[in-house]
Amino acid sequence: MPNETASISKGAYWTGIVLSTLVVAFLIFDGAIKLVPLQVVIDTMQGLGYPPEHARTIGVITLAATVLYAIPRSSVLGAVLLTGLLGGAIATNLRAGTPIFSHLLFGVYLGVLMWGGLYLRDGRVRAILPLFR
Repeated sequence: MPNETASISKGAYWTGIVLSTLVVAFLIFDGAIKLVPLQVVIDTMQGLGYPPEHARTIGVITLAATVLYAIPRSSVLGAVLLTGLLGGAIATNLRAGTPIFSHLLFGVYLGVLMWGGLYLRDGRVRAILPLFR
């Protein structure tokens, strides 16, 4: 474990790693299918009011921010960038009138897992955001 995690229990650290890994796996999948792009991506982009050719750009942005999140030294920057990306997804789903719990709030769910995983595994985040004393 790096020095930043010296005050973090092993259980919290590994729980953070698992949560972060789940988020990274999902976002890699999400970014990768936008690079191809699959027909479901094209249909979804059109349904949300975006031109299908923007899918690759969004996929590249997603993958770049995810890589930053996955690398411990840049994980906070990656989390901030992904928060912006997820906020845009939430706003898009709100504008499109998608179902609340399955679509609209999915970005919130993913953001909570992302920041929760980072909080549990990174002492820098705990120092900035002391939720518990």
